Amino acid sequence: MKLFDVKNDNSSEAFAIAYDKAVELDTDIVLATTSGSTALRFAEYISDKDFANKVIVVSHAYGTREKGRNAMSEETRKQLLDTGFTVVTAAHALSGAERGLSNVYKGVYPAEIVAHALRMISAGVKVCVEISLMACDAGAITYKKPVVCIGGTGRNADTVCVITPSYSASLLETKVNDILCKPSLYE
Repeated sequence: MKLFDVKNDNSSEAFAIAYDKAVELDTDIVLATTSGSTALRFAEYISDKDFANKVIVVSHAYGTREKGRNAMSEETRKQLLDTGFTVVTAAHALSGAERGLSNVYKGVYPAEIVAHALRMISAGVKVCVEISLMACDAGAITYKKPVVCIGGTGRNADTVCVITPSYSASLLETKVNDILCKPSLYE
């Protein structure tokens, strides 16, 4: 496993690792993005490559950052669709409705515990698991077919995992097969 310094932008190296593994496994790539900028960078990265599988971009749900709005502009969404990417916009599988309850009732709920446990490995691993669930829920990827997921810690891409996805309703069937790269957690 390649370890990155979390203070650096490791996107280009993460993209290369993910692309090579997806080609090797002949599978799809699932990429986390908020505003779409990381996805546009990945589109540029693969623009001169002959990638035969799908790229699924997973963005935040409407209202995540600002009520009634999405962090990804319609112009960016159109650009991504025009490149042939699939764009999935959905509630976070490991927080969504549960965060609404925990914010009101000040408790901790099971999916949030899973999310926090995954963050012990790295925030990017949590993101990779979450986007695989969200993409599977949306029908954008095949249930139980391994995919290469690209996530990150805050901004940019720094984590790549091979995940066998399940649906959110059966999240414990999801398997993290390989962690190909992630940031080191030393402080």
